[in-house]
Amino acid sequence: MNTIILKSDGSFVQNDAPVSADPLMFLGHKVELGRDYTLRSFFKMVDHYPVFAKLSAFLPECLQQYRACPESECLAPGVGHLELYKTVEMTGFPGEPRLDIYHTLCGVAGQDTCEIKAFPLENLLDMPVRIGKLKHIVFGDQVDALEFDTIFNLFEFIEGIVWQLSFHRSPKECTLRR
Repeated sequence: MNTIILKSDGSFVQNDAPVSADPLMFLGHKVELGRDYTLRSFFKMVDHYPVFAKLSAFLPECLQQYRACPESECLAPGVGHLELYKTVEMTGFPGEPRLDIYHTLCGVAGQDTCEIKAFPLENLLDMPVRIGKLKHIVFGDQVDALEFDTIFNLFEFIEGIVWQLSFHRSPKECTLRR
């Protein structure tokens, strides 16, 4: 699989060469995170490649929040880093089997994870970001949970982060009409 490395300045490289071609061509490429990659690096990438802002209805509002944040020292107390991981859940067997796959961005402190929606974006931007494992959960007579090394392609990486950050506010797309 082709690999790109996301750099802390918001650019990405393939085979040690900066990507200058259409960045959409790289959405299916495996992502590795460069040294000192933070959540701020993610937003710098979207600024560097503005076409990425069109990938999610939530991203323009996230960018607006990002631009209103301080330029440094945006850290969450008690959290060591942020981790993006995948979960695969198998449910309904016997019966109507179903497979759900989703991405989660969480805070990690030591061995413990925590939801980040309690933290404003201004407390997350300078947190290091890491790629986590795939958690395979099988619900049946007993619950089995396994962890595996996994990869994220660029689209999954962008969508996974934006999806989680979308819970930090109530965008007009999610409001209920009364």
